[in-house]
Formats: sequence, structure tokens, C-alpha cells
Amino acid sequence: MAIRAVVFDVGGVLALVEPMDFDRRWEAQLGLSAGTISRVMADVWDAGAIGRVTEAEVHRVMGERLGLDDSLVDAMMGDMWRQYLGVANTELIEYVRGLRPAYRTGILSNSFVGAREREGFGDLVDELIYSHEVGMNKPDPALWELACRRLAVAPGEMVFVDNAPGLVESAIGFGIRGVLFVDTRQVIADVEALLRHG
Repeated sequence: MAIRAVVFDVGGVLALVEPMDFDRRWEAQLGLSAGTISRVMADVWDAGAIGRVTEAEVHRVMGERLGLDDSLVDAMMGDMWRQYLGVANTELIEYVRGLRPAYRTGILSNSFVGAREREGFGDLVDELIYSHEVGMNKPDPALWELACRRLAVAPGEMVFVDNAPGLVESAIGFGIRGVLFVDTRQVIADVEALLRHG
């Protein structure tokens, strides 16, 4: 079955990111015990990943639960977004741009409310699927099905690139051709091999 669509994750693939440690740094700065922020914000982080809270609600709850004023919440969330967004993987982004119009292209990302506006990938691909906009996270099989439907391809006609082995395995289990991102040159070579040979 010939490949007709190629879909990419964002964090760790189209954006090169470092481990998220803004919470540990802010806990040290605010004199909070280790793990406090992740513990008191866990339900909000989860809700933000599937679009059940707004950015304003995230800010309000963070301020209330941690006893922070608006300026400190803004500073902490600004720090979170800097780490979340990382640095654009310009080599891979240009490769993705060049896949069209020969192939349909997409982004499928476990995201957080506010990510689409900050990432700026709107014109890069044919379809953007953010978990916070569709209300479910990878590896939910319904997301694989949604990606195929939006791109109008069968699972075997799609390549999916992610840096998380478990998510690549889940895609493969659904019948999608999975490619694990290790580095940019490797992933381009692996995708090209699938496009040439199926």
C-alpha cells in the first residue's frame, strides 16, 4: 500500500525540547517542597491537555492553590511555555514543508490549551490535530482513526513520526507506519525509505 500521508508529533520532533523542570526551579524559588506544583496542579495539567479548562482558568487556579499573585503566575507560566515550546527543528520543518503537495501532511500532538497559537504551525501542514482541541490524548485509538479520517487515508497509507516509543508502537498496532524520532537526519532517512519502498 503506497504512502499518501505523513504525520508528525511536535514536542521532541518538530520542536526540540529539554526536560520540563520549570516546576522544580519555581519550587526552590518559592520555598515549596519538591513535587508541590505537580501535585496541586495535576488535575489542571490533565484538563488542559484535553481542553477542559481555559488558559485563564489555569492561571486563576494556580494562583489560588499556590497562593501566588498574578505577576508570579504569569512569570511561572511564561517559564513553562518557554520550555514547552523549545526550539524549532528548522531542518525537519523545511523537510515537512517540501512533502506537499505530493503527500498529505499533518501534526498530531498531545498538547496543552494555548499551544496552537504559540507554536505557529498553522500553514505548515494540511491537518493540525491537538489533543486539547479534540478532547483526547495519544495513544487513544480514536485519535489514530481521527487522523486517518481527516487526511482521507487508510492506516497503512500513513506514516507517523514521534519521539515516544510507546506512541510509535501504538500507531503501528493500529496499522499506521510508525517511525521513532532519534535525530533529524535519521528520521528523514527513515521516512524517505518508507515513501520510496512502502
